[in-house]
Amino acid sequence: MNYQKAVTFSYDDGVTQDRRLVRLFNRYGMKATFNLNTGLQSEESRFTVEGMPVCRMNQEGLKELYRGHEIAVHGLTHTAAENMTETKLEREFLTDAKNIERLYGKYPVGMAYAYGCYDNNTIAYLKKIGIRYGRTVGSTHSFELPRNPLLLETTCHHDDDRLFELAEQFLSIEAEKGHPLLFSVWGHSYEFDINQNWDRMERLCHMLAGRSDIFYGTNAECLL
Repeated sequence: MNYQKAVTFSYDDGVTQDRRLVRLFNRYGMKATFNLNTGLQSEESRFTVEGMPVCRMNQEGLKELYRGHEIAVHGLTHTAAENMTETKLEREFLTDAKNIERLYGKYPVGMAYAYGCYDNNTIAYLKKIGIRYGRTVGSTHSFELPRNPLLLETTCHHDDDRLFELAEQFLSIEAEKGHPLLFSVWGHSYEFDINQNWDRMERLCHMLAGRSDIFYGTNAECLL
């Protein structure tokens, strides 16, 4: 089928809450991209957000957990990608990409910028090592495909006040042939625990699921 509408999700950091999120996505037939820092992927890597401890998962078992979804680069050590030397770029991004290939069996074609930071030097380097799209933290509140996939902005974050309004709008639009539409959402799964709003994602998936006119894919499947 030649789909004209697609839905995708993008989640960062490989934290324990991803287990619940993957189960939810699988139940509703959604596909997502999970952006990992392979240099930090251990339960010993912990941080605090708004007073809540957050824990990354151990590498063991993640290939099975994320099966059917996409694994993408998020930087070896989650470092802001600005003013980096060639050596630092290689360590942060090429090493992460090669680790992902070794651990998950496929060289990644995409990434998410840690803290949303990047510069022209970073983008040029990513192109050189085969990265074809890079997700920022910007929101468009639209469904247009990006002109430059390496500066990918999503439709919105999952806590955006307009999330459900935008979902309704996306569902109601009749896509024109040759002008595909993409509804893309990003975030961190630990935010659902912080804000105690897992029901928000449950509601969104329920709204979007089971539509014969929508392709449910990973970032790479939808963009490339």
